[in-house]
Amino acid sequence: MAMTADGKIATANRVVSSFGSARDQRHLLELRARADAVMAGARTVDSQPVNLGPGPARYRRLRLRQGRSEYNLRVIVSRTGSINPNAHLFQHHFSPIIILTTRRAPASRLARLRPLAHVKICGEREIDFVRALRWLRRRWKVRHLLCEGGGELNDALFRAGLVDEVHLTVCPLIFGGRAAPTIAEGAGAARLAEASRWTTRASRACGGERFFHFVALRSPGR
Repeated sequence: MAMTADGKIATANRVVSSFGSARDQRHLLELRARADAVMAGARTVDSQPVNLGPGPARYRRLRLRQGRSEYNLRVIVSRTGSINPNAHLFQHHFSPIIILTTRRAPASRLARLRPLAHVKICGEREIDFVRALRWLRRRWKVRHLLCEGGGELNDALFRAGLVDEVHLTVCPLIFGGRAAPTIAEGAGAARLAEASRWTTRASRACGGERFFHFVALRSPGR
């Protein structure tokens, strides 16, 4: 994720959601090159011209040198199946697209999406991410999953204890705005004891940005 100095990932009206430098964009593609699958929420897919793919040929060659397939799987998360069938993502057919959803999604919506993607029901009203990730590993051999937000999806994964690493770029901007989203929206932690805890693996400055790599500190027995 890239965020401003005041912790925002988009403006309050969500018009500006891409503001990292060219180096930050390269860093994103380097992370995608290490992933078996790239995951994003429905709002991210609908609001931006993203395809969640590996990018230029040099990154596809890097994937092959690492023993991965040339193109990563693409995963969209939507509790209600509210994904635009005309989204930019569906215009690119280089790898399978998987939609994780719940039984809240109307059958009519899923009928429009099934010709475009593999649809998996993973819960009644909320997505059971433990179940979903186990299915991705068993059915699609996904061992390294990269999540690119948005904030509500990130929050659900943090609360489920499913995040091992965080790559965070802090950009020299301040958006402000009470309604501007952060990297972890949703329910969040109600008490300090519920906060997920991290250690800093790396931190470096590049231009006006700072790149952080955090690794999760697991509680005993978790």
